[in-house]
This record gives sequence, structure tokens and C-alpha cells, in this order.
Amino acid sequence: MAATLNRQILALAVPALGALIAEPLFLIVDAALIGHLGVVPLAALGIASAVLQTIVGLMVFLAYSTTPAVARRFGAGQHGSAVSAGIDGMWLALGLGAVLAVAGYLLTPGIVSLFGPTAEVAADAEAYLGISMWGLPAMLIVFAATGLLRGMQNTLTPLWIAGIGFAANALLNLLFIYGFGWGIAGSATGTVLAQWGMVAAYAIVIARLARRHSAAIRPRRDSVTGAARSGVWMLLRTVSLRAALLATVAVATALGTPELAAWQIAFTIFSTAAFALDALAIAAQALIGKALGEGDAALVRRVLGRTAAWGVWFGVIVGLGIGAASGVIGLVFTSDPTIAALVQPALIVLAIAQPVCGLVFVLDGVLIGAGDGKYLALAGLANLVPFVPSLLLLVWVGAAGAPGLAWLAVAFFGVYMLARLVTLGWRVRGTAWLTAGA
Repeated sequence: MAATLNRQILALAVPALGALIAEPLFLIVDAALIGHLGVVPLAALGIASAVLQTIVGLMVFLAYSTTPAVARRFGAGQHGSAVSAGIDGMWLALGLGAVLAVAGYLLTPGIVSLFGPTAEVAADAEAYLGISMWGLPAMLIVFAATGLLRGMQNTLTPLWIAGIGFAANALLNLLFIYGFGWGIAGSATGTVLAQWGMVAAYAIVIARLARRHSAAIRPRRDSVTGAARSGVWMLLRTVSLRAALLATVAVATALGTPELAAWQIAFTIFSTAAFALDALAIAAQALIGKALGEGDAALVRRVLGRTAAWGVWFGVIVGLGIGAASGVIGLVFTSDPTIAALVQPALIVLAIAQPVCGLVFVLDGVLIGAGDGKYLALAGLANLVPFVPSLLLLVWVGAAGAPGLAWLAVAFFGVYMLARLVTLGWRVRGTAWLTAGA
């Protein structure tokens, strides 16, 4: 039984990890190709990417709310209803994406101006962002479609589609930027086409699923509205996470430019480790939703225990690696030994906190899989209660340099992540989230 559960977790988590890595590869390819055009286009990409990542990050709830809705029905044996629920999520994504695309395109000049760029940078940023807005509906549909397949216990197909999409993105960008001489606008055009190509691939896969299980393809008003209501809670959860991240960056900025640069290094390491933890969380989402649909509370508890243990042990392993390499990690990102020395204490704090981070990511995935969005949203707000004062205290004390950055790491990886552990751990110890059935 234990070996079977381990195989199920790996079968979902490993492909999910590959698909998660594909998304940042889009940005890396764009940055690499645009970077050779000059400093101005690269600076423009920095502005446009910040805007796009914020929008897309907030809309990730489309995957997180679709997965448990589909998984429950799948576990209950209602395969047609499961596919229909996922398709309704895709219709919701199309509607939201269309609104965001039109509004974003019209507001692009104003959004870019908020960053205060030079005229040259602003022109390139507006060109890239304006074109990229038309890819937003595609990105959101991909989120929902990925959530549908995860709920059907399939993370391999999203990996293939993400991999093909990445390859197409690289080739199209190379052709449009340098072959056609379109510059930064060519990069945006290539990415948008690749995104819609991914939508086409998902449409073919899901249309076959719909035919196989006699699922409804047309949007159902009540179901789409229901998906929107449940998605609101997940959106609020995501907003609280983004607020914590932005507040941390604001304090790092106040500490000074060297501290901000060093914090970026520390947070990059944290984000890299988070990919594997996210993959475990995705496996937990799919398996928990399916088990609840089956009405098997004992299996839910086994999945919870196994994925939580994996999260902690992976955190221990990663933490040991980060701690051992803390003296040289900074030198990988910068040739300035001062910055490398500045970030080392923060990296040690991050290393110590990794087991907590691993457990938090998994418990978050468990409750997402259970469809406990309302609690996650409210808990997200509660987690800010101890965290924000810790940041204000750091600013008031006026700490700077390596000690200031270390205390900032303590505030985020200690106070904030521990607050998340307490609120999530308290929830899973009870039974209120264990609502069985489709």
C-alpha cells in the first residue's frame, strides 16, 4: 500500500515539476534573445514582465480551483461531470482573459508610465506589453485546462504541451526578432502565438476527453458562475501571498540598493527550491480531491501524512545544500564579493527554514485539493497580522547591511512561514475540511 501511494505521488509530481519549470523558461528565452538587442529593450522587458507576471500570478487560481472540482467528480466515478466542470473553468478563463486583454491593451501606456521609464524604454515596453496582452486569454485557458487534467490524475500531458510550447516559443522568437527584424515586438508576437498554440493542443486533448465521457462542451451558466464564486476565495488567498512578497521587497528596498540586490539572490534560491515543493503540492491536490470524491477519509489521511513527510525531508535535504553552499552562492549571481558576503547570513536563515517551507507548501496543496478555499483566504489574511508588524519593527530599528538582511529573512522565512504553518497545521488536524463526495 505504501509503495503504491509513493508511486502515485511520484507519477503526478515528477511531470508536474517539468511543466512548472517550462513557464519560467519562457521568460528566460525572452530575456536572452532580447538582451542581445541592447540595454533599452532589456530594461523594457523588465517592466513588461513585472506587469505580466503580476497578472498571471493572480490568475493562477483558475488552475487551483479547477483541480479539486474535477478531482472530486473523478474520484466519485462521475467522469463526464468531471470533464464538464473543467471545461466550464476554461470558459471562465476565456471570459476573464478577454476582459483583461482589452483592458490591459487600452491601459498599457498608463501602466508603463507608472514605472517612470525614459522615452525609449517606455516605447519598447508599451510595444511588448501591448502585444502580450492578447496572449492573456490563452495563458488563463492553459491554467484551467492544466487544472482539468491534473484533476483527472494526468500531469504528463501538461508536461508535453508545456515542452512543445517552450520549443515553439524559442523558435518563433528567434525568427521574428532576428529573421524578420521585428525586435522586441517580435518576441512578444512569438510568445503570444506559442501560447495560443498550447491552447489548440489542449483543445484537441480535452475534446477527445469530452467525447469519450459524453461531457458538455458548451458553457453552462450555473456551473461557470459557481466556478467563479469558488475562484474568488482562491484569488484572495493569492492576493495575500503577493502582498507579503511585495511588502518584503519594499522593506529590502528601504534597507538600501546592495541589500535589495542581495535579497533578490536569496529569493531566487527560495523560488527555485519552491518548484519541487509545488510539484509535491500539485500531487497532493489531485490525490486529495480524488480520495474525497471516493469518500475514502482514510486514504486522505495517508496522502496527507505521506506528502507532508516528503515535504519535510525534501526541505531538510535542500536546506543542507543551501547552507553548505551559502558562502559561494552569491558569487554565482554577482562578481561583487561585498554582495556575496551580504547575502550569506540570509541564505543560512533560508536553509534553516526549508523544512518548514516544505511542510507549508504541501499542506497548502492538501487544503486546495480539498476545496477549502474560503479558509485559505481567511488564513492568508491572518498570516499577515504577525508578519507586517515584524517588518515595521525592522524598519523602525533601522537595521542595515548583513544583519538587516538576515533579520528580513527571519521575518519572511521565520515569522510569515511559521504563521502559515500554524494556520494550515491547525486546519488539517481537524475534520472540517474533510468534506467527502463529488
